[in-house]
Amino acid sequence: LVYFETGVLNEKKLQEVDSLWKEFETPEKANKIVKLKHFEKFQDTAEALAAFTALMEGKINKQLKKVLKKIVKEAHEPLAVADAKLGGVIKEKLNLSCIHSPVVNELMRGIRSQMDGLIPGVEPREMAAMCLGLAHSLSRYRLKFSADKVDTMIVQAISLLDDLDKELNNYIMRCREWYGWHFPELGKIISDNLTYCKCLQKVGDRKNYASAKLSEFLPEEVEAEVKAAAEISMGTEVSEEDICNILHLCTQVIEISEYRTQLYEYLQNRMMAIAPNVTVMVGELVGARLIAHAGSLLNLAKHAASTVQILGAEKALFRALKSRRDTPKYGLIYHASLVGQTSPKHKGKISRMLAAKTVLAIRYDAFGEDSSSAMGVENRAKLEARLRTLEDRGIRKISGTGKALAKTEKYEHKSEVKTYDPSGDSTLPTCSKKRKIEQVDKEDDITEKKAKKAKIKVKEEEEEEEEVVEEEETSVKKKKKKGKKKHIKEEPLSEEEPCTSTTIPVCLFMIISTLLAWGGSPYFTILYIRNEQAF
Repeated sequence: LVYFETGVLNEKKLQEVDSLWKEFETPEKANKIVKLKHFEKFQDTAEALAAFTALMEGKINKQLKKVLKKIVKEAHEPLAVADAKLGGVIKEKLNLSCIHSPVVNELMRGIRSQMDGLIPGVEPREMAAMCLGLAHSLSRYRLKFSADKVDTMIVQAISLLDDLDKELNNYIMRCREWYGWHFPELGKIISDNLTYCKCLQKVGDRKNYASAKLSEFLPEEVEAEVKAAAEISMGTEVSEEDICNILHLCTQVIEISEYRTQLYEYLQNRMMAIAPNVTVMVGELVGARLIAHAGSLLNLAKHAASTVQILGAEKALFRALKSRRDTPKYGLIYHASLVGQTSPKHKGKISRMLAAKTVLAIRYDAFGEDSSSAMGVENRAKLEARLRTLEDRGIRKISGTGKALAKTEKYEHKSEVKTYDPSGDSTLPTCSKKRKIEQVDKEDDITEKKAKKAKIKVKEEEEEEEEVVEEEETSVKKKKKKGKKKHIKEEPLSEEEPCTSTTIPVCLFMIISTLLAWGGSPYFTILYIRNEQAF
């Protein structure tokens, strides 16, 4: 470490920041601007590493304190310091005024460029080797210091966990199929894979189930069912060598299952150390898969919320864009517990909100200094409240505090009795076709009265015609026709009372009887009356 006093040298040149680099083009020019005050060499790389890490943290090393105390006694001008934080610590502890400005930065840059010429007794090769060794030591120290923050272990652990799951499924499937030839009923009775392998490892041959004790693995009812099934099993007989190979496979399955449990606990602890808020939001498995898919926690923190939402569904996304269909709503985040417990119609909304909150948690874990999971717990509680709102009471506005319930007006049922208006159904007269019995009786009385009047008029006409018959025999028919016309005109149908079907036959009967008495033709008379009625 080298510190310089600026008061004893030419200050005018130091104030020219833009042209200061010209004064350090050669070692001769640099020696005119600055002069070495004190130099002390580190004994080894460990001491240099301790001093450098202390400077990075803004602390003063013991060796640096001794050097600064000597300078304080002799110095009467302020001290130029490259680090403002370190300058504040020196001023606080040693009461030595320090300066940090752009001029000081340019000065330090010029000194580093001519370090070989300003410090006598140091060869360039030796200086380069010291710098390289210090850089390697510092890198190793930083990695060792933040070992809990190394997310590479998470990427490897989750990959190994997935591989173990695949191998376990293959081994268990082979074990069940292999032993199923000997005891096929056991696979239907015991559904748990680990329990199946443990029972098989303890008993072996099917004949040994009758005397075996399986109470540590199975309940009493299941144990009795297994023993009963072993006595009447339909499986084939196998040799001892086959049983030994099957038992060896069961041992492998049990060992891999135990190692998987241990690896899962290791992954949980590592996720809580590196990304506690992400673990609270989506769980350790989904969080680890997101980190592994992105490559690292820092790379994942650079992604947007929409990218995190569909991370893992890239094939479906590009297929949808190519075919112009709907894009996927979720990727790896679909396996989170919050999305799993949501109804299908709300999965897209919850996955979008969960992705937004998860991105905040990722960035907090990646760049924040605090390692607590308080933010994740708070955001998860908000999402759970939002989920209950969507499931129970429908969608509400997210703006505002969100604590007030949605206000809805109270429903009041208003019943109005409406009658049917038949006036608009038809344009025909409103009189009913059906008539009452009283109206029919009145109409019959009226027709009878009219028939009596017609008889009286007919008799009068007969008397008048008898007198004229002898005089005008040739014109009898014409007079008879005229008499008929008069008879019809004298009895017009009233508009108010329509002609009924009973009046016409009575009139016809009377006229026909009169004509027969006169000696006329009844057929002609009937036709004539019908024609008159038609007109």
